[in-house]
Amino acid sequence: MPDRLVLFDIDATLVTTSRAGIRSLQDAGRELYAREFTIDGVEFAGRLDPLIIDDLLAANGIGVTERSRAELREAYGRHLERHLKVDGKASALPGVHRLIDLLAGEGAVTLGLLTGNFPETGRMKLSACGIEADGFAVRVWGCDSPHDPPARVDLPLVAMERFERMYARSIAAQDVTIVGDTPHDVACAKAHGCRCLAVATGMFDAGELAGADHVVEDLSCTAEISAWLRG
Repeated sequence: MPDRLVLFDIDATLVTTSRAGIRSLQDAGRELYAREFTIDGVEFAGRLDPLIIDDLLAANGIGVTERSRAELREAYGRHLERHLKVDGKASALPGVHRLIDLLAGEGAVTLGLLTGNFPETGRMKLSACGIEADGFAVRVWGCDSPHDPPARVDLPLVAMERFERMYARSIAAQDVTIVGDTPHDVACAKAHGCRCLAVATGMFDAGELAGADHVVEDLSCTAEISAWLRG
């Protein structure tokens, strides 16, 4: 019976898509609204897609409604699919495939995702890099926060509740590890007493991720990292 839950962020933690997501959001906005639609001034790294979409709409003077949110989300998915078809655009980061294989073969560990992505676009990014989302038994997406406005800090509890439903038993926070590349990942782990492995493969260096329990430059030292994750 698994007694560890390891939750991976996607962008700049498991994969790189060469900013395809950001470009796709801009293309979607320009398709729907105006050629002047801009992504300038909107923060992306480590944030939830629903919040990013709201910020983009507001920054471009577009009413934030359920309809405009749904339109931009749908168009974003179409443009992302197009961008990800470009050779070399998306790839798994160093050590990722090997680490996933090691952990998947470890009976004490349940693999999970904890990401700001919408499910449909998160799956696209992973698939473009040869990773199947369904290989992660617990999946928590950016639209899974139970609160309005949504917050990343809400997501670890959602993951722990899903683990409990899956195995009919609870899991202690100290047996949950969040793996991510931003201070948002560190903060959401620490808010609930979970462990955090920070990886400096995104826009934040090791010093900026120092609040994590363990910081690595990338996931290429797979045996060492796997042992640490297994506690």
